[in-house]
Amino acid sequence: MRKLVSVVAGGVMLCAGAPALATSQVFLVQNSGWMDPFYADPASPFKPLVTEIVMAATQAGDPMVLAAFNQGVAGAPSPRALLAHKVDGAATRRQVGAALAGLTVARKPGGGAMADTDLNEALSSAIGTALGGKPGLVWLFTNNRNSPNNDQATAQRNREFYELIHRGDAVTRALAFPLKMPVQGERYRANGLMVYVFAIGEQGARELDALLASGRIQRIITEPAARLKPLDRDTVRLVPRRVVEAPGVAFSMAPNGLLRADVSSDARTPAARIEWNLENTMYPYTIAAASVSARSVLGGEEKPIELARTAVTGLAPGKSAPLSSVMQLPVAQLPGKWSLAAVRAAGSAYVLPGRIELQLSGQKLELSQAFRLRMADLFPGDPLPDIFTPPAQVKGSTALLPLQVHVHYGVAPLIAAIGAALALLGALAAGALAYGRPRKALVTVEDELRTMQGRPGTTQPIYDKAGTKVAQLKTTLFGHQLIDLREGAQVRLGR
Repeated sequence: MRKLVSVVAGGVMLCAGAPALATSQVFLVQNSGWMDPFYADPASPFKPLVTEIVMAATQAGDPMVLAAFNQGVAGAPSPRALLAHKVDGAATRRQVGAALAGLTVARKPGGGAMADTDLNEALSSAIGTALGGKPGLVWLFTNNRNSPNNDQATAQRNREFYELIHRGDAVTRALAFPLKMPVQGERYRANGLMVYVFAIGEQGARELDALLASGRIQRIITEPAARLKPLDRDTVRLVPRRVVEAPGVAFSMAPNGLLRADVSSDARTPAARIEWNLENTMYPYTIAAASVSARSVLGGEEKPIELARTAVTGLAPGKSAPLSSVMQLPVAQLPGKWSLAAVRAAGSAYVLPGRIELQLSGQKLELSQAFRLRMADLFPGDPLPDIFTPPAQVKGSTALLPLQVHVHYGVAPLIAAIGAALALLGALAAGALAYGRPRKALVTVEDELRTMQGRPGTTQPIYDKAGTKVAQLKTTLFGHQLIDLREGAQVRLGR
């Protein structure tokens, strides 16, 4: 098999068994000495899990790299690519399975001690080499021990890993899945595995959001994802419970998270009292304390939302607290019942888009006690990784709730408009008929009474008994008139 070697800073190398790809996803599988029980235990579900996550995270045509990592040293670079190609369904499953089947715990050159671990090196190489600095996703499968050169100062090494994720601009979103996986090797035993996924760039964040929304990963990993980054956006959400003292106004939440307000065309209440549930969506962090403010943006108008209380304390992840508010409705922006917009929306609804902005300031986050206990169970004896410590600079967060106001109009305006249009058409038709009908006129010429006929808009000559033109008869919608009357001529309308 031909090898491709890419040299990066610090001498770290990424070797691939195929030409380099514009990779959109990288899967890093740890094979240092600390991972021995995951490879040695004949009942270990480790490799099958990696295979299933690869297949769930990718789709046909996606470029990907599967690589093993430990700590790179002279003569043994890390990470080392096992597979690099575009995903092709069942063929990829077989190739991933075959690549993992041959993967064992790495040893340092010379066949001596088992290889050490460097999470920083692995992630940096994936971002800079496999992804080439472009957007994508990096998955990392590890026992959560970061110990280059067998350094026992795991907390310090984890702190360096923390800096790379939280302080760096490349990682835009990071999630962790702590999984229970009891395995036994000859030297060590382990109780848990950590699966990380890092979104690189804003496009990577959108790809991760779309992947999670598809539900494919949740079919493989049923445990909730622990959020590492960001901690300043979408940390809470508002769920409406009921609307009070606002006849004709109702709120509901769509499956996609859109808040919908259905308003009757007769409702002109300037404000609505809304009772919400304020839910903490920031697993595994408890919002120990925060100040809350809110505003609405509707029809180009920004209005503050009055909250019954402006402080949140002790809100655990996944839990909610009641929150009452008074929200101004955009009555001045809503079309009247007889407006053109109402006629156009007759039988359906006039939609006014907007949003609700919720701001948490002075935010203090703490890891929930339940998560601490879970981590202690999965990784007994290991200090809690600093990667889960909220960055000191994150003192606030913002949550945006998209909102649509649907104003419902009956069909009466449309029926009235149709009736008016029909009446106008009738009048025009009658006018056209009248315009086209010949009209009779009595004209006296030199005491001779004559009867003439003409359609509106026509002009006819009038002659005397000698055949001389003495006038013209002009016919309009409103009658007849003599024009161009010759001086001295004896011509008049009527008898």
